[in-house]
Amino acid sequence: MLIDFHLHVSRSEHERPWVLEFMEGQYEGNLVELIDRVLTPTAIRPFLQDNGIDWAVALAEDCPMTTGVTPHEFVADLCAQANALPDPPTGPRGRLLPFAAINPFIVNDLALELERLVKERGFRGIKLYPVYQHHYVNDARMYPLYAKAQELGVPMLVHTGSSVFKGARIKYGDPLHLDDVAIDFPNLSILMAHSGRPFWYPQAFWMARQHKNVYMEISGLPGRKLLEYFPELERLADKVVYGSDWPGNPYLRRNVEAIMALPLKDETKEKMLWRNAARILKL
Repeated sequence: MLIDFHLHVSRSEHERPWVLEFMEGQYEGNLVELIDRVLTPTAIRPFLQDNGIDWAVALAEDCPMTTGVTPHEFVADLCAQANALPDPPTGPRGRLLPFAAINPFIVNDLALELERLVKERGFRGIKLYPVYQHHYVNDARMYPLYAKAQELGVPMLVHTGSSVFKGARIKYGDPLHLDDVAIDFPNLSILMAHSGRPFWYPQAFWMARQHKNVYMEISGLPGRKLLEYFPELERLADKVVYGSDWPGNPYLRRNVEAIMALPLKDETKEKMLWRNAARILKL
């Protein structure tokens, strides 16, 4: 089994031009054509199945100043319509799990909006974009959102580390800002997307080791370099979760193969690639 905890489902009309311009440099073909062709209810599941993925977290986005807006309604409908298609008789299922993205500068009642999205539209978690929305994750105004996520039992994915996109503010990406959140919400599963890339790898590792509810999520990191970034990765086998960051990382199978080639225990690879995520997502 393979679970991808970090799949962007933004079509070209949802993204700022500079986002697509950067990502095009990571792909040998026409990336805009690939994105728009894949991101339909009938195409997304065969695409995931062809890449060996059983489940993928589909991310909404609400960052109008920096990267763009991928509306909740679009993400919910894409996931619902795609998941309604029949599963293949064998092999990967390619199912989708929608994650919300609530902007604290746009939405007044964060907790109420998260509850609506989870209970009425089937969202299974939330992603925070502090670097793109310009807020610290331990800001007190965010606490009602965390309290509601903990109450609902849904995990929270948080962008940590840098960004190349215009308007991003890197100071908001330090994983240590999550120390307060992890302590104050001990039953909230917190995943550090990109694991502090590239300035804060040691801080991300320390956070995952220190807090039972904090995990390293390795999207956007080259699989072949994981042990260079985290030499003691094996020690945290239960706290590492795979994500691709597609389409920023357009070659899904290639990155998984690089991870499989690492000199790690088979059990560790299995935990990273699906077991830890399945536990967090309650699959």
